[in-house]
Amino acid sequence: MKNKLVVFLLAAVGLLVLPLIAQYAGNFWVRMIDFALLYVLLALGLNIVVGYAGLLDLGYVAFYAIGAYLFGLMASPHLVETFPAIKELFPNGLHSPIWLVIPLGAVIAGVAGVVLGAPTLKLRGDYLAIVTLGFGEIIRVFMNNLDRPVNITNGPKGLQQIDTTKVPFLNIDLGRPGELFGFEISGVTKYYYLFLALVVVSVIICYRLERSRIGRAWMAIREDEIAAKAMGLNTRNLKLLAFGMGATFGGVSGVMFATFQGFVSPESFSLQESVMIVAMVVLGGIGHIPGVVLGAVLLAALPEALRWVAGELDLQRLTDGRLDAAILRQLLIALAMIVIMLMRPRGLWPSPEHGKAAPTPTR
Repeated sequence: MKNKLVVFLLAAVGLLVLPLIAQYAGNFWVRMIDFALLYVLLALGLNIVVGYAGLLDLGYVAFYAIGAYLFGLMASPHLVETFPAIKELFPNGLHSPIWLVIPLGAVIAGVAGVVLGAPTLKLRGDYLAIVTLGFGEIIRVFMNNLDRPVNITNGPKGLQQIDTTKVPFLNIDLGRPGELFGFEISGVTKYYYLFLALVVVSVIICYRLERSRIGRAWMAIREDEIAAKAMGLNTRNLKLLAFGMGATFGGVSGVMFATFQGFVSPESFSLQESVMIVAMVVLGGIGHIPGVVLGAVLLAALPEALRWVAGELDLQRLTDGRLDAAILRQLLIALAMIVIMLMRPRGLWPSPEHGKAAPTPTR
């Protein structure tokens, strides 16, 4: 117990100091860590659906988009400039505070998750994956085309000039650099601590869910739905709860993405993003929180690190334009995933309980 406490304290100190060290190498590295934390939030949410309940969801990015566009509409000049009635009510703009939009985004994304789950309750495996994939594409196409006849999402142009996060009562703007004990702290470093706090809260929630009666019921459904139903579990409501709970994480992540980027467009919520989030869960270890965090960090940081390497080496100039850096980066990521899954089919850090045989009864 004492050794675990020492490890936790050292890890906490390391996480607190990490962005302060990284920002001296450039804000690029801090931004990379920030996006890794955002993907950790998304992977933890998807792990509830895929890892705990065993429901393959390829449209998870839709909830990410819902949260991002919700904050984009409530914290940008778009609605005020488009609708005169809203301008009369809010002449200075909406500028909704983040503490209001986060729970609202979680609730709306959760409702969308239940709406997605309701018609798919009798589907399993590949059929469920196809339906959820279609749901994710429907949301992206809606965001891309809701600029006429009434301009709601601004279509492919996206929403711009989205407000940064402001800490209430402290007058701190996370989008602007500041100072702490004489050290200069950039805006991306401030966002790091916000994202880190959300990740810690999410890990605690997932940990408590995993060991609750609901979590054990989800795992029973994952292992054998028919047996779980025969034992009296309400599989219908439990599946809907898994979809709804997982979607709330996606909604909160979308809100954070919008305020961090200051811009959202449909291109950020493609099918490739959904597949990437599923890969994070599978690569790290399905149903195991530390493994999911590890998989999310690796797959989120690896593309950015390879982008930096390709830029430093200037691969296109060295090969006279025959080798595209983006394609090479995707190829290397795919090869790394194939090698890891061949060597570690249960993931990099699998759950010690999942996949074990039933204990042999003693006489």
